[in-house]
Amino acid sequence: MLDPQGRVVMVSGANRGIGLAIAQCLQDKGYSLSLGARDTASFDADMAGETVMTHAYDATDATNNAAWVAATMDRFGHIDGLVNNAGISRSANIEDADEDAFDAMWAVNAKGPMRMIRLALPHLRASGSGRVVNVVSLSGKRVANIGTGYAMSKFAMMAVSHAARRAAWDDGVRVTALCPSYVATDMTAGRSEPPPEEMIQPADLAELAAVALALPNTAAMAEMLVSCRFDAMI
Repeated sequence: MLDPQGRVVMVSGANRGIGLAIAQCLQDKGYSLSLGARDTASFDADMAGETVMTHAYDATDATNNAAWVAATMDRFGHIDGLVNNAGISRSANIEDADEDAFDAMWAVNAKGPMRMIRLALPHLRASGSGRVVNVVSLSGKRVANIGTGYAMSKFAMMAVSHAARRAAWDDGVRVTALCPSYVATDMTAGRSEPPPEEMIQPADLAELAAVALALPNTAAMAEMLVSCRFDAMI
């Protein structure tokens, strides 16, 4: 396993939910962190210190994305990992004539991670053991309900993951798509089935992200499918 000491990882959407759990997990393991979120004032007070920086992140703003990567390089001098966690869910099914929700999810869930990978890739290549973890969803593997727009954006994110694996494999960059089912976060707070206590807990999912970041070049995992209940995909 790779030693986390001195390794720098960028995490988007790191102020709450899965992103915060991943940031806390990586901080505990000794990583240096560059944390991005739309509202930097909302970061957990514990996510601070010499080895942690925060930066505004807007998945739809290319200038902002480039500035975050540049600020991370200015602070730490290298980038060893990227966790694309930020994402949104909107109601959009195949019979909806209004495509605004489709466009919003496409921009944040698919184009945002693609752009972040493109911007970080030169630095991940220079690392020799660069890592990308894309927090996708089992909705990127199958369509289980009428949420067509969300599934479309997550299928696209899976394509981005596999394209990135191919693009930088020879340079030691390894890319993993982390695909959970229901996770007990704000996004699933309105659901009663399954109940929150039976959903995947963010801290447990964070440990899997940490495994993907720490595996050596010789033990890469393209996809991690994670469910809280029986699923025909797993």
